[in-house]
Amino acid sequence: MRRGSGLLPARRLGLTDRGKIAEGLVADVTIFDPATVKDRATFTAPHQYPDGIPYVLVNGVPVVEAGVFTSHRPGRVLRRGR
Repeated sequence: MRRGSGLLPARRLGLTDRGKIAEGLVADVTIFDPATVKDRATFTAPHQYPDGIPYVLVNGVPVVEAGVFTSHRPGRVLRRGR
């Protein structure tokens, strides 16, 4: 991966508060070890959450903490240029 390439999708959509981690910006972060992630979905049961993703932050708020879903729902629909 090229340095700074994570900014491209946010920039293309005009999302100036996303695409990098810095003070004052929105933090959408998934923390995991690729060696431990396991897809549990199958063709007969496709809507299964994966194992091995212990932390997910949306707008800087934990929605998965130590592998357990919290009751927080800080997400919102993103529109171009906002």
